[in-house]
Amino acid sequence: MATGETGFEDVYYDLISVQYHSLKAGHDYGQYVRDAENAGLDDVAEFFRKVMKQDSKRAARCHEFLGRLQGTEQGGPAAK
Repeated sequence: MATGETGFEDVYYDLISVQYHSLKAGHDYGQYVRDAENAGLDDVAEFFRKVMKQDSKRAARCHEFLGRLQGTEQGGPAAK
């Protein structure tokens, strides 16, 4: 398995990246929901809620994979 510049296996880094961006986006979507609600656009607010839920599920799935990889050759610093 290839090792990135971080010294960690690429897949591990990739999962952390997807998890981070999913959680960050979920945080931002909360504001989007409020903006849509304040504008009286309930259908748009519901769309943002659905997107937020999808990102939450995505982050949780990354967490599951990371837990499975922990302590394996694919889950930590690459052997030198």
